[in-house]
Amino acid sequence: MKEKKRFVCQQCGSVALKWMGRCPECGSWNSIVEEIIHPVEKTASCSKKPQLMDEVIYSEEERTTTYIKELDRVLGGGIVPGSLVLLGGDPGIGKSTLMLQACGFLSRDKKVLYVSGEESAKQVKLRASRLGIAGRQLYILAENDINNIEAAVRELKPPVVVIDSIQTIYSPELESGPGSVSQIRESTVRLMRLSKEAGPAIFIVGHVTKEGNLAGPKLLEHMVDCVLYFEGERYHSYRILRAVKNRFGSTNEIGIFEMRDRGLSEVESPSKYLLAGKPRETAGSAVACILEGTRPLLVEVQALVSDSGFNIPRRQTSGVDYNRAVLLIAVLEKKLGYAMGHEDVYINIVGGIKIEEPAADLAVEVAVASSFKNRPVRENVVIIGEVGLAGEVRSVSFMEKRVQEAAKLGFTEAIIPYENAAELEGLKIKIEGVRTVKEAVEVALI
Repeated sequence: MKEKKRFVCQQCGSVALKWMGRCPECGSWNSIVEEIIHPVEKTASCSKKPQLMDEVIYSEEERTTTYIKELDRVLGGGIVPGSLVLLGGDPGIGKSTLMLQACGFLSRDKKVLYVSGEESAKQVKLRASRLGIAGRQLYILAENDINNIEAAVRELKPPVVVIDSIQTIYSPELESGPGSVSQIRESTVRLMRLSKEAGPAIFIVGHVTKEGNLAGPKLLEHMVDCVLYFEGERYHSYRILRAVKNRFGSTNEIGIFEMRDRGLSEVESPSKYLLAGKPRETAGSAVACILEGTRPLLVEVQALVSDSGFNIPRRQTSGVDYNRAVLLIAVLEKKLGYAMGHEDVYINIVGGIKIEEPAADLAVEVAVASSFKNRPVRENVVIIGEVGLAGEVRSVSFMEKRVQEAAKLGFTEAIIPYENAAELEGLKIKIEGVRTVKEAVEVALI
């Protein structure tokens, strides 16, 4: 059979009939590479018969626990047999460490295959020894050829397989090198077929680009069952595991870990660590309660307002949407008369948490007002509420769960929307209902 040639964009994966300097799909320059496809003889395979939905037998008990509660939470309760999970994150963030620790726990009572395309078996053993991992049934395979990996999985038949990383795996049928769009796509398709046919749950470790997206074609995220992102600052000890796609669970759950000398450890009380080191009687600091999935988290909102040395003052945020922050600052200027036209405003969410829900709006407003007036927020007060353009404080959902979490950590007062305050009864915490941002600022500041 004759070899075929094609031209593939290494950024988006689109196929062109001839070489071009600029990809017509994504617009990237010098990203189209010629690839040679070696023909493979097709073999007949028996087709599967359709089944009635009622005839398919499955129960939630079939999930496999990793013995890492934070990982199980993000996965939706454990590992689903035959699933394909993609784990992405920045270099050095702890992806391989998390997977190796999970393999160590799982190998206590079942076979686990750890395929390393970046390290030798001795290097993996050295890292496992440092982490204190000595799994009885943990198998190591240092291999890059997808054909050999597939043969090893079919022969060993492990319930769980880890591929570290997908960028190092290649198929000899393709001329392009490992890490190219074609190789990543082909290897992932082969692994997906393997997981559905042979039944093992396969974890794929993937790298991210400088923009923070998973390297490879966007199709990669569509093929897998679950996409996890491991986030955090490389030089800080805390890490956040977040699901952005999950066919078997919620995408709102997060897991929080701390990187230590012996690997990653779970953070049992995230709110306590997020508030650790909070300054006392200092202007510009307020505490909010947000929901990540079903878990309420108390986070510290910090704001700094200072005189600007430029004609156009700076607005800089970390953990809060920039446009949302500008909107909230405009509300303070219009409704409370704060002159911030010549003030730089910096807003930060401590601990690397990114806030997406509007329940932290009121805490941001109070923190900015506190820094602007140089008046601290009263101690042991949690502030919850959404802010509208008219300066009104609007109600938020699951208020009772949020307030109860604050009470557990020793907070004695909660400033919340008036509508929510009317619904809460019998809580061991003082409730202060407010209707406007101006009223909330007057109540919160000393």
